[in-house]
Amino acid sequence: MKKILIINTGGTFNKIYNPLTGNLDIDPTGGAIKSIAKAWLTKLKIKNIIGKDSLEMTDEDRETIVRNIKKAKENKIIIVHGTDTIDKTAVYLSNAKLNKQIILTGAMVPYEISPIESTANLCSSYGYISCLKKKGVFISMNGIIKDYKRVIKNKEKGYFEKSK
Repeated sequence: MKKILIINTGGTFNKIYNPLTGNLDIDPTGGAIKSIAKAWLTKLKIKNIIGKDSLEMTDEDRETIVRNIKKAKENKIIIVHGTDTIDKTAVYLSNAKLNKQIILTGAMVPYEISPIESTANLCSSYGYISCLKKKGVFISMNGIIKDYKRVIKNKEKGYFEKSK
């Protein structure tokens, strides 16, 4: 099997409760991904960068993602990202013409609160990219894995769906 790199940028997937402030803060260490990997009894290559909520993401952050992808030896890359601007990052990565297989995923509910969605989205991404033949940018959320242009976040319903 070809190596897969997981780039962790933050997002709700990685939020943890801060007992001092009462806030949900981003865990920049990728504890949620490590916990999932431990349950899989496998070693994943994880690179933690940025550590932000996606609403705070800038084009400079997206350029950091591009630089990390360009430096990566791996051609199969999963990016854990916040859901609010996952589509903007997907467009940015597509425009960068990286010539790799890239899947963006995340979660609407933090892993620490309920690990089901985060685990399902990461596992779906991992399985899909393992078998993926074509290069491009994809989004994997809520059981849908498609080219990034074909997946949207329905903010009224609170989940991702195929675009029309």
